[in-house]
Amino acid sequence: METVITAEKLCKSYAHIKAVKNVNISICRGEVFGLLGANGAGKSTMIECILGTKKQDSGTVSILGMNPEKDRKKLFESVGVQFQEANYQDKMRVSELCEVTASFYKTSLDYGALLNQFRLSDKLKSQVNELSGGQKQRLFIVLALIPNPEVVFLDELTTGLDARARRDVWKSLSALKENGLTILLTSHFIDEVEALCDKIMILKTGESVFYGTIQEAVAASPYEKFEDAYLWYTDEEEENASIYNVI
Repeated sequence: METVITAEKLCKSYAHIKAVKNVNISICRGEVFGLLGANGAGKSTMIECILGTKKQDSGTVSILGMNPEKDRKKLFESVGVQFQEANYQDKMRVSELCEVTASFYKTSLDYGALLNQFRLSDKLKSQVNELSGGQKQRLFIVLALIPNPEVVFLDELTTGLDARARRDVWKSLSALKENGLTILLTSHFIDEVEALCDKIMILKTGESVFYGTIQEAVAASPYEKFEDAYLWYTDEEEENASIYNVI
């Protein structure tokens, strides 16, 4: 299979804190890859280094065979990004925001069809600040998909969505994956990771403590369920137990 994203011996530090330590990653076309870990594990820093919005201290990165720093303009046409804390002008209407986003690209998808797909077609004339948290989250996913990207980065994609909306998003992303879209996502929802991800990486204090499939993660742990295995890899189970003991 064609490799779309690679990172080799990726390192990034802030002062004396090593946020990412010698991490290797390889993602193939049409694959959904989950980058997992507790808050502060290094997920955001790693994504920013892969995207080229932050410069790594050492190591190499490639997206679609290009350097994300040197080939930023060319990559811009092929990569979609949705961040959890995106900042958009609240007074803009949904239709205006979609039109502005589409204008940035040489080619783009029909945003009306995307809004319908993510159940937002009735919000075309609404201002962004009039949307609920879940509606904003779905809108940000639509904006990431407007350029018809080959690769999309999704940060906590279903935070704030109800159960039905979450499953609608999963269904839409699975269909896009079947058409060859490569997805790198972060998520704290275990059921979401199990439903979507072909492979995962679990980060702990900037280091990769597991890389492979969910089935392999469970098999290499003392547990039978992925949720328990994940907590074991990250030591969150022990930390939670300590907190409860203190309380």
